[in-house]
Amino acid sequence: MRFFKTLAVSALFSLGNAAAIAKSASSEVPKTDYDAIVVGGGPAGLSALSGLARVRRNVLLLDNGLYRNGPTRHMHDVIGFDGVQPAYYRYEARKLLSYYPTVKMENATVTDIESKSKGDGATWFSVSVEYPGQPSKQITARKIVLATGLKDILPNTPGIEDAWGKGIFWCPWCDGHEHADQPLGLLAPLNKIAGMVREMATLNKDVYAFVNGTDNSTTRALADKDLPKWEEYLKLHNVTVDNRTITEVKRLKNGDTHNADPSLPSVPEFDLFSVEFDEGKAIERAAFLANFPDEQRSDVGEKAGVQLYGGRLQSNGSAGQITNIPGIYAIGDANTDNTTNVPHALFTGKRAAVFLHVQLEREQQSAELAGLPKREAELQERDVWEVMNGKRGEMLYAGEFEQ
Repeated sequence: MRFFKTLAVSALFSLGNAAAIAKSASSEVPKTDYDAIVVGGGPAGLSALSGLARVRRNVLLLDNGLYRNGPTRHMHDVIGFDGVQPAYYRYEARKLLSYYPTVKMENATVTDIESKSKGDGATWFSVSVEYPGQPSKQITARKIVLATGLKDILPNTPGIEDAWGKGIFWCPWCDGHEHADQPLGLLAPLNKIAGMVREMATLNKDVYAFVNGTDNSTTRALADKDLPKWEEYLKLHNVTVDNRTITEVKRLKNGDTHNADPSLPSVPEFDLFSVEFDEGKAIERAAFLANFPDEQRSDVGEKAGVQLYGGRLQSNGSAGQITNIPGIYAIGDANTDNTTNVPHALFTGKRAAVFLHVQLEREQQSAELAGLPKREAELQERDVWEVMNGKRGEMLYAGEFEQ
């Protein structure tokens, strides 16, 4: 008898819902060019696009062609793509994503993002876009994913910019293995050195810290705060601190591995540099781990009202990387996770895609349910049971209603 009860309730609800949905017009859902626009075509943006492509969202990715790891010879620590050139990775990702019919990828620069939301829960935005050699245009979308990345602020010391990503690197996981067991230099303020030694302890034993005139009472106080016995720690690891002012980092040898087997994940790179100072003898090093400041590559997030925290776009990781602006998500290096690597970028992109997709459907759901006639919207299972149940003693009688 319970079967008849379930069947009856399901049948009536199905008929009622079908009719109601047919009547409901999703007028409360904004009509836009795209479900979402992804700003940035690095690993984070490509990951977000992939996640949305997999659920057939109508999405546009806009890429200005500027990438933080652009100068890097090879990217590492990405399973399946360890040791490939960053450009090759992006090429392969785009090629695969091009098979999905609901997403598009275009080379363009986003200059402004304006919220058009009315505060009713459904968001939408007007995006100003500049295409190479074309007039700017406006494109609309219900959601925005900011994968705009960071830009490293390099000192103007001659030689550093030319060697950036090619013997001078900022991430041990990204480039350290290729320079393991080589004479290493650290380029950073004094208070950052102990932390950098911790990261490189298993890779390099011959280490010089070039602190470039920052050995003073202020940085020593900061170093004490980080590690009270930092001087003893550096001595234990045979780290030499050089406080002279650097005038040039001169390349003596290019360690690029043009002829290495491209299928190998890691190949040693034998660069060689001479560190020149304002006084005294130069010191030769094979590679450098650097700690330089960085900044947002694009200001479109901040102009759109996204809050910055520590120079990063503040986002809530537990809520899919949503920012303080409803409908705008921040992923990858640009957000406040303070983790800057390709695996993290891929993770945050996918996470944002999942939450964004579900939020779009929540808004659609609200519009659909709001369009239901009042009687259908308020119809309860008990009411259906009383209508459909037969009388006591009849074949269709299934007993009293039970929750």
